[in-house]
Amino acid sequence: MQLPQHWRRLALPLALAGLAAIGGCAKKEAETETPQANMPTASETQQPANAAANAETATASQPSLSPEEKAEVAELAKDLHKHIAVLASDKFEGRAPATKGEELTVNYLADEFKKLGLEPGTKDAEGNPSWFQQVPVVEMNIESTPLVIKGKDFDKSLQPLTEMVTFTQRQVPSSKLQDSPLVFVGYGIVAPENDWNDYAGLDMKGKTAVILVNDPGYATQDKSLFNGNAMTYYGRWSYKFEEAARQGAEGAIIIHETGAAGYPWEVVSGSWSGAQISLAADNKNADRVAVEAWMTGDAAKELFSAAGLDLAQEMDAAKQRGFKPKALDLSASVDLKSKVRTSNSRNVVAKLPGSKYPDEAVIYTAHWDHLGVNNHAEGGDHIFNGAVDNATGTAGLLAMAQQISKLPQAPERSLVFVAVTAEESGLLGSKYYAENPVVPLEKTVAGINFDAMGVLGPMRDVIVVGYGNSELEKLLETAAAKQGRYLAPEDHPERGYFYRSDHFSLAKKGVPMLYFDSGTDSFEHGRDWAQKKGEEYTSHAYHKPGDEYDPQWNLEGAALDLALGLDLGLELANSRDWPNWYQGNEFRAARDASAENRK
Repeated sequence: MQLPQHWRRLALPLALAGLAAIGGCAKKEAETETPQANMPTASETQQPANAAANAETATASQPSLSPEEKAEVAELAKDLHKHIAVLASDKFEGRAPATKGEELTVNYLADEFKKLGLEPGTKDAEGNPSWFQQVPVVEMNIESTPLVIKGKDFDKSLQPLTEMVTFTQRQVPSSKLQDSPLVFVGYGIVAPENDWNDYAGLDMKGKTAVILVNDPGYATQDKSLFNGNAMTYYGRWSYKFEEAARQGAEGAIIIHETGAAGYPWEVVSGSWSGAQISLAADNKNADRVAVEAWMTGDAAKELFSAAGLDLAQEMDAAKQRGFKPKALDLSASVDLKSKVRTSNSRNVVAKLPGSKYPDEAVIYTAHWDHLGVNNHAEGGDHIFNGAVDNATGTAGLLAMAQQISKLPQAPERSLVFVAVTAEESGLLGSKYYAENPVVPLEKTVAGINFDAMGVLGPMRDVIVVGYGNSELEKLLETAAAKQGRYLAPEDHPERGYFYRSDHFSLAKKGVPMLYFDSGTDSFEHGRDWAQKKGEEYTSHAYHKPGDEYDPQWNLEGAALDLALGLDLGLELANSRDWPNWYQGNEFRAARDASAENRK
């Protein structure tokens, strides 16, 4: 597809900078009632088509840019630096929802969008134009006693943060387990399409499930089992807590493994200590288990040994179809006290109305929130600034809006920019937007999500998170080729990044969404260097106070990422195309069901 000549953007033949190990960043995922069919992996579906071009690009020593392209990249990078420096500053206190940091953040974003000539994208309670979509949330500050595990000749108190973390989704002042029997339920999965039921024959009422993270496909590396190495939603911890509740369990404890979870224990302890945010619920989430928890692998080994079992052997047994859950002859007790505060957080919505089809829109998303201030954090710095995650993507929305503001006239379809709240608490802002969209989802053409953008300079490759899902990838591949770049599947599909950022909230409603990441094939330093830097970020800065802005960052790669997103968005906004998910994808049915509304 081609844009009209006066709309056509300059191609930017430069690849992304990247921290591939960053992926998405959500602490909790959007809740789903039941996972759909498994998502195809890149090896099982469409691969990047032009292998010869990819090979040629992979050997290029440097990108080439016209003077106009260089100017655009420089301007985008300059805007990114300006906005990231503000959003990730200590003054913004880590941008936690329902705090002073939120107030500063959302007002900054609204003011900047207004300066650029965009319009408020939503309405207030009186029906007046507004930049802010109110998102009702509940904040809970939870204090936990040690998690006491008892059995015959065994009495162990697991200590908060170092050996376990406990929390609750119930929006009440107190919640507890009292001598709740522990049952090992393997991966805690009920997947009829995979002939898999870890709860078969169990009555979990009054009991606590002990669960492995990830899924049997990852554990066995068997491509015929679930999605093989690539994590399915069944492997995400959010699903496991949801399923335990559906099974009637009183509590649920996940055993942490760094490889299977995709992050070290410090990410768990840092994310689940401090204030917890959830969407306000009429039933106060009474249908969730009373206590949700993680424990370290070392603590789990000790518990299984006390039960007369070997954890490694039980993990092997859990990989097999027909696994039988086991009572551990141990019980768990813990008391949680919660300070509950109900308030509104805000999504920031800006809109450029379309010149011909204003009721149809392309959407850009990024989450503005991070983890705020956590006085339980180790060391002297307790501010989780969230510079990469996700001041980069939030700043990217403003930088793209700056370029959009220069267009001589609006595209035919609308462009909507949504900076969503509470991603770190479970994609809550995007979940709320998906339930209350400013443009009906059946009229939302497609969306592009930006989360944790690259700060290491130009890369040759463009990593598509969850590759093999939608027709948008073909458009991305074409646009990337014009820029001298090539597509690549993500390096770590076992980490489940597709379920860990805001595109997922709209994807499961049927809207074709793209989430592409900065690559790991550095023009200047090579692949090993970029991958090492990405892993260093995950180990030392991801969801830690160390994620701070550095004025020495090379943001050219992130700028090119944004330019690619603008190219795709404007191309779709000036077409009559309605991209879809590939046949067999779990989200295709929802998109097809609304087809009549697009005629």
